[in-house]
Amino acid sequence: MKRSYARAALALLLVAPMVRAAPDLIPLTLPSGKVLQVELMVKDEDRAMGVMFRPSLPIDRGLLFVFQAPDFHGFWMKNCKFPIDMVWLDAERRIVHVAEAVPPCLKDPCPTYQPMRKGLYVLEVNAGQARREKATVGAELRFELPR
Repeated sequence: MKRSYARAALALLLVAPMVRAAPDLIPLTLPSGKVLQVELMVKDEDRAMGVMFRPSLPIDRGLLFVFQAPDFHGFWMKNCKFPIDMVWLDAERRIVHVAEAVPPCLKDPCPTYQPMRKGLYVLEVNAGQARREKATVGAELRFELPR
């Protein structure tokens, strides 16, 4: 009995660092009216990870990166497995730049994708989704951040 308990405890200690906590999800309304559930990427480690190592992103999901201040926040696709659209937003939640169908990085050095204007937020969705949902420069996205 003690041996099996010790094995289970050891297995939990080895696997626990790899298990990701359930993400904080909020609704985000795209210009087309479609509502996505987006994961908030607020912490540095979450923003650094993004979609890396994920096999896919459900069509009704996205990642919303939240920064402390507007800037030319750059992104790359290292260790990513599928193409995405990147949508930069200003403080008023208006789209300032869209990078469509950004491919995974296949070899170093990976290219960096940056907006033409400073952004405070970046939305990542599946490739082609920004265009389908009318997410173009000047359009507004609607969401409320938790306090």
